[in-house]
Amino acid sequence: MRTGGSKAFFIHTFGCQMNQADSGIITAILQQEGYSAAESEVDAGIILLNTCAVRENAVDRIEHYLQHLHGLKKRHKGLIVGLAGCVPQFQKEEMFSMFPVIDFLAGPDTYRTLPLLIEQARIGLRSSSLDFNPLETYEGIDPVRQGPLSAFVPVMRGCNNMCAFCVVPFTRGRERSHPLSSVISEVRQLVESGYREITLLGQNVNSYCEPEKGTDFATLLDAVSREAPDARIRFTTSHPKDISEALVRVIADRPNICNHIHLPVQSGSSKMLGLMNRGHTIEEYRQKIALIREKIPGVAITTDIIAGFCGEEESDHQATLDLLTDVRFDLAYMFYYSERPGTLAARTLEDDLPESLKKRRLQEIIDLQNSISDKLYQEAVGTVVEVLAESESRRSAQQLMGRTDTNRVVVFDREHYKAGDLLKVRITSSTSATLIGKPDQRADAAS
Repeated sequence: MRTGGSKAFFIHTFGCQMNQADSGIITAILQQEGYSAAESEVDAGIILLNTCAVRENAVDRIEHYLQHLHGLKKRHKGLIVGLAGCVPQFQKEEMFSMFPVIDFLAGPDTYRTLPLLIEQARIGLRSSSLDFNPLETYEGIDPVRQGPLSAFVPVMRGCNNMCAFCVVPFTRGRERSHPLSSVISEVRQLVESGYREITLLGQNVNSYCEPEKGTDFATLLDAVSREAPDARIRFTTSHPKDISEALVRVIADRPNICNHIHLPVQSGSSKMLGLMNRGHTIEEYRQKIALIREKIPGVAITTDIIAGFCGEEESDHQATLDLLTDVRFDLAYMFYYSERPGTLAARTLEDDLPESLKKRRLQEIIDLQNSISDKLYQEAVGTVVEVLAESESRRSAQQLMGRTDTNRVVVFDREHYKAGDLLKVRITSSTSATLIGKPDQRADAAS
């Protein structure tokens, strides 16, 4: 039985932070039309999958979930299932023949049409809305956010880079930046609502260019940090070719901008970066890392790595291992290459490495990065760090979980603290992914 009724909806979000932000936009659009958010899919008359097509395993997860919904729909007549986001934009109407459970499709630029698509589904029409809209930034929609502490603020949509492995330009279209005034207005509302952390989002956030005056991302970031001086400010994701000295200076100068930069490199080999169409060499990447570390002491840098891209030789793989050893990233998101149909690589390059070799190289990258992360976290034992408490620890109600401004996860004794508190924690032990500690009242008192 659908306890929430036919106008209750549940969104299952896959993929990146931009998808999470988009789910907030979708929720706001549907609620404006009289729909209500359900606590779970069991309570919903409409189940919407907001999807990611960046990696093959993400698409596989979505396909498995659709199989689950096929059985659910058989048991609950009248249940409506919609597919939104990058997968339908990428694979288009073929999704209808692949998965009869789907009632409608909506792309990242067409969420405003969702109420119409749902109503058409009610009368038995299977509809799609997959047009690109180069003007759509969803300005004027106040997203519904999941928690009261941290908020995502998209500042641009789409991507003009044509990295050979990536589907984003084909699923989210060309870059378009939000007006500076609308970003500042949204940040101001978040501050007034008590949010403690704000993350500016974009597929390539540091290529932001204000549509009217040409304002760059360094200027936007500075303005946001001044509008929200008591909130932590983060941003993601950056492209190495667009990291400027002006941007690095803003991060160094503004105390509430977090000392963490996610800077995907993908490979340590200039040859591979050329094949990937990344627009920079590994020497240029290393120069950007040197600039960042010179200007921002204590900065944490994280990255993305792809193992086994087309044409990768053992020497290219070794160059990636050498880069990891030299840079000592805090963390890396690591994958082996899987061809995405329609991309530049799929059209022009041969996926010529066996999966067994890709997996072997990936495991070597993972093992090295885990050892580096472990050492970096061990070096933090005995230090005192500032932590924004976010939630109860998953393992114990007697502990809280939070993050440092360098985005390191810290688990600490709860004592009298609660989510939203900013406190000093003395680190007593670590794993390769987590710092563990106790609140340090002496440090709090001194500050």
